[in-house]
Amino acid sequence: MADKGHVVAGSDRAFDKNPNHPVYKILKYRGVSIIPQDGSGIDSSVDIAVFSTAVEHDQPEYLKAKTLNIPIKTRPEYLAEIISDFKTIAVAGTSGKSTTSGMLAFLMHRLGLNPNFIGGGRVKQFKTETNPGNSSTGDSDFLVIEACESDGTIVNYKPEHSIISNLELDHHFVDKTAGMFEALAKNTRGKVIVNADDTNLMKISIKNPATFSIDNPSNYMASDITYKPLGTDFSLNGTKLSLSLPGKYNLYNAVSCIAFLSETGVALKDIAEILHEFKGIERRFDIHLNTGRKLVIDDYAHNPHKISSLMQTVKNLKENICYIFQPHGFAPTRMMKAEYIDAFSENLRAADHLILLPIYYAGGTTSKDISSHDLAEGIKVNGKSVEVAERGDILKRLDEWDNYVIFGARDETLSDFAKKIAEILG
Repeated sequence: MADKGHVVAGSDRAFDKNPNHPVYKILKYRGVSIIPQDGSGIDSSVDIAVFSTAVEHDQPEYLKAKTLNIPIKTRPEYLAEIISDFKTIAVAGTSGKSTTSGMLAFLMHRLGLNPNFIGGGRVKQFKTETNPGNSSTGDSDFLVIEACESDGTIVNYKPEHSIISNLELDHHFVDKTAGMFEALAKNTRGKVIVNADDTNLMKISIKNPATFSIDNPSNYMASDITYKPLGTDFSLNGTKLSLSLPGKYNLYNAVSCIAFLSETGVALKDIAEILHEFKGIERRFDIHLNTGRKLVIDDYAHNPHKISSLMQTVKNLKENICYIFQPHGFAPTRMMKAEYIDAFSENLRAADHLILLPIYYAGGTTSKDISSHDLAEGIKVNGKSVEVAERGDILKRLDEWDNYVIFGARDETLSDFAKKIAEILG
């Protein structure tokens, strides 16, 4: 919104704790005023106050805005408002939204379509000293957004087109999320691109979808697939394509983008010329060390489906791996406990080891009646090698393994932890 000429001010509890935060500097450079989270930055000149759904209603700025009768919106409500001003492409799904929306925005940018982009993950090729990489401002009326279902407001989005990648347990139970995706499809004016391999998605009612797939027949089905350690070659409708990201899950992300672009008139040969250029999203299979003998990977995987996809891909690289996972949030860990245990029990090999870090807590009110030890006990019962440990203890024992995969959501310091492991091993 600052790039579009609006006067923007904002706060973040992370900035109050750390004024040297890299995003703090970027926002200041872009003309955004950073204010402390004590209510002092809110006055009657403010037209609208937008809050993350994670912000508690007893927070000083929220209370001040309410006292001054300033209109209050959640971030998703405000995003729904912005969407109506553009030809918006909403990218939904319980996994892969960040990579798919970032890939689509990148491809459209390279194709000269100059889209606007509001995403969740940081696109490596959009990241500069003045842009974190999770948004870009274009001069067209296209807007690519990551449409997250976590707080239920996805049902208010009325996009031009939608991509729905998959439907698994994540923030909500599958049935509840299915209803949200059905509403999004109904609210979409143009094309709805849907994964024909996803059995849960195929059960929901979508009128005239354009389908993509790897295994089942569809409008856009990948074939002649060669999965390489760090990339994938494939064909689609007679055209050879190459993707510089590994794993079946990234191939799904790519094919969904190809399906959308093809449906809206872009030639497959033009997509094939640029697809291989996409370098991915920060903290999505980031390789911090790869000497041939030693490997360190950092990833955002945090729900059971994402974790299984990551582990299946990494298994092709090394015969023994130490996985380090930090569960994110007490409520999600409680809800997905059984599925977490299943995902690790199914994917850990006899030569692998799992270290669980304590559950990440970002603040707020929640019941802390579950711990990483509860997950470890369930995984251990299934005969797998697992323990719970603190980061400092792990750093003292790095000589026990050559290959490490560090993963989990939200916590920026996990990436720093992965880099530290890579430095010590390298």
